[in-house]
Amino acid sequence: MLTLEGLETPRLLLDAGRLERNCARMRERCRALGVALRPHLKTAKSLDVARVATGGEPLGITVSTLKEAEYFAHNGHRDILCAAGIVAGKFAHAARIQRETGCDLILVTDAPGVAESAAAFAADQGITLSFLIEIDCGEHRSGQLADSPAVVEIARSIDSSPHLRLRGVMAHAGHSYGADEPSAVVAIAAAERDAATLAAARIRAAGLSCEIVSVGSTPTVLFADHLEGVTEVRAGIYMVFDLAQLSRKVCREEDIAVSVLSSVIGHTRHARTLILDAGALALSKDIGANRLLSDAAYGYLCDPHSMQRLGRLAVNTVHQEHGTVLVEDERWFDRLPVGSVVRVLPNHACITSAGYDAFDVVRGGALVDRWERINGW
Repeated sequence: MLTLEGLETPRLLLDAGRLERNCARMRERCRALGVALRPHLKTAKSLDVARVATGGEPLGITVSTLKEAEYFAHNGHRDILCAAGIVAGKFAHAARIQRETGCDLILVTDAPGVAESAAAFAADQGITLSFLIEIDCGEHRSGQLADSPAVVEIARSIDSSPHLRLRGVMAHAGHSYGADEPSAVVAIAAAERDAATLAAARIRAAGLSCEIVSVGSTPTVLFADHLEGVTEVRAGIYMVFDLAQLSRKVCREEDIAVSVLSSVIGHTRHARTLILDAGALALSKDIGANRLLSDAAYGYLCDPHSMQRLGRLAVNTVHQEHGTVLVEDERWFDRLPVGSVVRVLPNHACITSAGYDAFDVVRGGALVDRWERINGW
């Protein structure tokens, strides 16, 4: 039987038990809030993780790229929201996914011109394209303000075409990740909810349909006081969590389900450092957790089986294929000889996972399976 020590490193590990618990908690949270869960699979990009996230329920899913949409549609998912704004150059890809799989693919825009070009494309192809209108609830990354005249104008433009279908609105409070405490997320969640429901009310007041009112980020779903008027929530990082979420008190260390198995490839005793084979490409250069978790660096070092943190060790510096770990106690050189393996809890699981084609799945510290995942566009 292959063991963790027998794997060629670096490898992306997924703890099945932690994943299952995280997903079950989120489904229960959504039931308590009275909203549908539309799991966001942009981090996992895996059919097997999707199976755990949905728990066997007929849930719609969220993706960020058309490649993800195509992958999931060709493997049986029939209700897919591609939550990143689309442009005309991607219409043909979206149409191909619908034609080949028959899935209900919902697209997103905040631009009047996109609605106009979508109408022309869909009419030429003899198809129907569905849309949500994106609403800016405070992050200012994308979306129209809820009270902007453009919201109703775009809605009317979509509704006026027999080849487009207006499905509703969506908002994303990505700025919730900048909150220092869960208590601060309550107000952000309220603003996200209120922006989406206001936009939906304005569209309905104009005599147009707005069946979907979609909001979500893991923090806002977990800490919202209520979601009255919302029909569904999108969240994704809750499945695996990471140090960024730990730093914001959104999860516990024992909830983090994804890690990078890495080998110790060198001892630089004169510099008091251990060298790992997990560097920038294996871990990413994202250090977003460090603002609130000062010792996060590029990831915590943990025992490969127990997942207990190894003292205060972290990956302090990364080069392309090398990770440098500063050691204050020279006994770590004996405890972690060259050739030994550690698990590194990632700073940002979404970016770390993007470097790998599969999860090596562990349960109770034992290697039990390998789940494919996709990358790219």
